Amino acid sequence: MTLEYLLPVLWFGVIGFGVLMYVVLDGFVLGLGILAPFAQDDAQLDHMMNTAAPIWDGNETWLVLGGAGLLAAFPAAYALVLSTLYLPVLLMLIALIFRGVAFEFRFKATRARPFWGAAFSLGSMVAAFAQGVILGAIVQGIPVAHGAAPAGSFSWFSPFSMLTGIAVMFGYALLGASWLVLKTAGPLQQVARGLTRPLVLVVVAFMGLVSAWLPFLESRVMARWFEGGNFWWLAPVPLLALANAVALWRTALDEGRDARPFMLTLSFFFLGFIGLVLGIWPNIVPPDLGIHAAASSTSSQLFLGVGLLFLLPAILGYTVWSYRVFRGKVDAGDGYH
Repeated sequence: MTLEYLLPVLWFGVIGFGVLMYVVLDGFVLGLGILAPFAQDDAQLDHMMNTAAPIWDGNETWLVLGGAGLLAAFPAAYALVLSTLYLPVLLMLIALIFRGVAFEFRFKATRARPFWGAAFSLGSMVAAFAQGVILGAIVQGIPVAHGAAPAGSFSWFSPFSMLTGIAVMFGYALLGASWLVLKTAGPLQQVARGLTRPLVLVVVAFMGLVSAWLPFLESRVMARWFEGGNFWWLAPVPLLALANAVALWRTALDEGRDARPFMLTLSFFFLGFIGLVLGIWPNIVPPDLGIHAAASSTSSQLFLGVGLLFLLPAILGYTVWSYRVFRGKVDAGDGYH
């Protein structure tokens, strides 16, 4: 196996890992914003936000790593995705900035607290929806015609991308609810437990809808699953996802097992990511752009890899350290603001 073949595969894994880490870490914070309207009062919303306040702003580092890695290692894919999905990407970034400003301003505001609380919720919803739209647009395929992306600023808009946008919102809401089960106790934890089971049903329903839609997409994402007998060795992924859903449903209301709902929800996202990678491989942007065709030169990838050897352990170390320092339950009234 040559270096020219191996390096794009390694960089594909690095970028995928960065995106997955962003989704699971910032996903529960977006989920808190989506669930903010369910807070019983202003103090309970404080409690919800304080569970993430010490660690939320480090999560976007993984998004930066994934985006920068895509630009450096796969410039053709970066150009294709950004030129086609400029509007939803811009909407996502604006919403994330709006969410961040609202998160901090709300704790300092007095009369404007309700406004900033609503802004935190709205920014989280819009960012989650935009991320789902981006995912759906990539999965449905961005065909390359004469080396350029499809014409039109709204070529990403489709019923499928709208479906995935809504699906990601509910997925993040489930992640946020299970995070609250893990990090809180008392009335807020009971609210979160009450939301978890309905959200499990909704997420499973959306997973079924998306899976049923995939065979009809021109990107042929599902084709790999049924070619050459692949289904028999890929089948454990959907089976594990189904078993995971059953386990999450059964443990959602179990007192004393507060960590299990969050870990099982993380498993949901992990299995979904594995299924996505298996479906699009060896493309980085289906249906036409493969990882080797989109890759930068070998020398460029090697040069970037040297920096990554220092950067990735530092980001991982900081992430693990910060979550370890702020582990445990967060009581009502706790906070660093």
